[in-house]
Amino acid sequence: MEGKARIKYLRSSPRKVRKICDLLRGKNVNEVLALLSASRSQVATQIEHGIRSAAANAEQKAKEEEKKVDLDNFYLDQVFVNQGPTLKRFRPRAMGRATMIRKRSSHLTVVLKEK
Repeated sequence: MEGKARIKYLRSSPRKVRKICDLLRGKNVNEVLALLSASRSQVATQIEHGIRSAAANAEQKAKEEEKKVDLDNFYLDQVFVNQGPTLKRFRPRAMGRATMIRKRSSHLTVVLKEK
């Protein structure tokens, strides 16, 4: 049994999201949710939302197949972050110049599997 979830257009750079996702990969779902709730990062709440969504998708899939599912048996099999579109903005600089500011976004994919 597996559950997937995808969060697109996450308004944070992929580098910042990957930093947290690398800590979570391969761990139990309950342990991951505890780590994310204790994290001070603003991205952690959005990652937590993705993991809860994947768990709900796994429960729904099991319900459709008329199977019993226990979330304690699930672990984070895959979690990866891809780069989304970049918003380009300009900031005024000295002597009439302008500098481009890149506001990056990312796409988060979460896959939970049962042991």
